[in-house]
Amino acid sequence: MDTSKLKDRLEDKARGLQNPVANTALTPSESGYLALNNNALDVIRANLKNQPLSFDLFDIVKSPSGGSTVFSVPGLAGDEAEKELTGIILDYTTPRAYWDTPDPVEGTPPVCLSQNSIISHDGKSCAHCPYNDFGSKDGESNAKACKESVLIFLLRPNSIIPVLVRVPVTSKARFLKYSTRLLSTLTPISSVVTKITLEKATSKAGKPYALFNFEATSVLSAADAANAKEYARQFMELVSSADMIPDLAEAI
Repeated sequence: MDTSKLKDRLEDKARGLQNPVANTALTPSESGYLALNNNALDVIRANLKNQPLSFDLFDIVKSPSGGSTVFSVPGLAGDEAEKELTGIILDYTTPRAYWDTPDPVEGTPPVCLSQNSIISHDGKSCAHCPYNDFGSKDGESNAKACKESVLIFLLRPNSIIPVLVRVPVTSKARFLKYSTRLLSTLTPISSVVTKITLEKATSKAGKPYALFNFEATSVLSAADAANAKEYARQFMELVSSADMIPDLAEAI
């Protein structure tokens, strides 16, 4: 009996069990991420002089208005138009904020804020808040008075600092469903390359807006997945050590 071939088949099966995404149609991702192949965290700490990474230091990609399907991405030479965003999702948060006026002036701090849509900054339950009820915004639409979103820390190939991608509440369920699909196969969200695109939609009131789509395009190698997981852990420690409450409202 050729035991070498049997050994190879068993090793392939073991690798598949360790990385369930490898059993899907996803192709392996070539290692091209600057942050995973260099002493990026040391550079970040040195440049920041060990100061925490607050939200106001990140470039933010927001949902375009008017149903546009093109992202406006901050760059060194100004904003750049991109049809899709591709990268590794290091982490995400699900913040929400309430202003006591329907059209607050930009920069006005919210009356209430939550980093996770569960507990407010003053320790109250978001689930039992009247401003979390559908229709609480204006009594005419089904919108909530408390504004929700998802903030994704997306690491792109040629950068060691992720961009913040703001996903509006209209696409929040889509993102959470994507995350759950990965979870169902024990796949960490940071072990795949995610592509984010936009599609045009129309509200019940006839207003156009953009819906987000999320797709896993490739799977990281075992080594890169481990590096991405550790990079995400240490990077988010730098972010979590900051006093995020004042800055978070600017990103929602």
